[in-house]
Amino acid sequence: MVHTDLPLFPVTVVGSWPRPDYLVTAFRRRRAGSLSAADFDTVADRAVLEALRYQEEAGVDIVSDGEQRRVNFYAFVAEKLAGVQLMSLAELMDLVEDRAAFDQILRSMDAPAFAIHNATVVDRVSRRQPLALDEYRFLHANTDRPIKIALPGPYLLTRSMWVKGVSNRAYPTMDDLAVDIVQILREELIDLRDAGVDFVQFDEPVLTNVVFRPEVKERTFMCASMAASSGNPGQELLWAVRLMNAVLKDVKGVRTGIHICRGNWSRQEGALLQGSYQPLIDYLHAMQLDQFVLEYATPRAGDLAVFARYPRQREIGLGVVNPRTDTIEPPEFVAERVHEALRYFDPRQIYLNPDCGFGTFADRPMNPPEIASRKLATIARAAQALRQEHA
Repeated sequence: MVHTDLPLFPVTVVGSWPRPDYLVTAFRRRRAGSLSAADFDTVADRAVLEALRYQEEAGVDIVSDGEQRRVNFYAFVAEKLAGVQLMSLAELMDLVEDRAAFDQILRSMDAPAFAIHNATVVDRVSRRQPLALDEYRFLHANTDRPIKIALPGPYLLTRSMWVKGVSNRAYPTMDDLAVDIVQILREELIDLRDAGVDFVQFDEPVLTNVVFRPEVKERTFMCASMAASSGNPGQELLWAVRLMNAVLKDVKGVRTGIHICRGNWSRQEGALLQGSYQPLIDYLHAMQLDQFVLEYATPRAGDLAVFARYPRQREIGLGVVNPRTDTIEPPEFVAERVHEALRYFDPRQIYLNPDCGFGTFADRPMNPPEIASRKLATIARAAQALRQEHA
């Protein structure tokens, strides 16, 4: 059952939480074959409960499991889907069109080739087991708070999993693969809805890569290793809209959102993309989603005035703290962001969250849990003050 009694300015998360060292060790042992799936789940259960307690104690209204069972925010699907193989970016180097160019991209963007893994299509893809239903059920059994589940979006999965020379044996083109990806995500969304999930967030961070780096013609990287695009941003974004709406078509009874950022794999701000959401606004509003989960704690994201053309039409998951810094933003900073957002959104349309997750990749968290929880707590304090102000 979807919670309808949320307070004003609900505090939530984007999804990922730092994995403790013992869980990172368990990931490595499982991939090496020295830890069974059941034993891994026992370890992961402990990590999920720790992530949950941090969120609850910080005052988060809509919680996640911290993606503790996932090696990263999208590659985990390799374990759940038939026809998909997990490869490190280092292994992928042998398959890319231009190895030297891809290596240079990774170096310039501070992307760790040996730490990041890519789900790669090697055969026809089908859902061997649900992607996140098990995550939801365990979390639901341990909290009475509303729950958000993050899933990789259809554009991200199609672009990242299709590797020329391997995937085209099963799917001649990315469009062919997209048909099965849409069906898989649609089935997952319906299953999650029927199980009682409150919020399903589709992660599509790579859409900023489409508009800010259209000149890249080889396989590139932006939170995921991606096959080269057409080089036509408008064409790519229209495709992303069609894929998303195909997943969402006629599915009611669950809040849905899309998360878009400019990269969350490095603390070096200069290695990450920058630019306003302006080129994306029309395409976002063409998606049949309830909420846009966007980063706005960093000046790299531009300002909220881009929503002047579409006032009060959708919800916004407003990014109000930066997950990549040690600085604990004061509640006044959060309130200032909200006051700006109120020019374009009603109070009931504004949700508060970090710019991105705190642990996009298991081997490379952006912050330890102590810092992450303090950042969430400052959002919660700001939310309390804002609720009194707008009661």
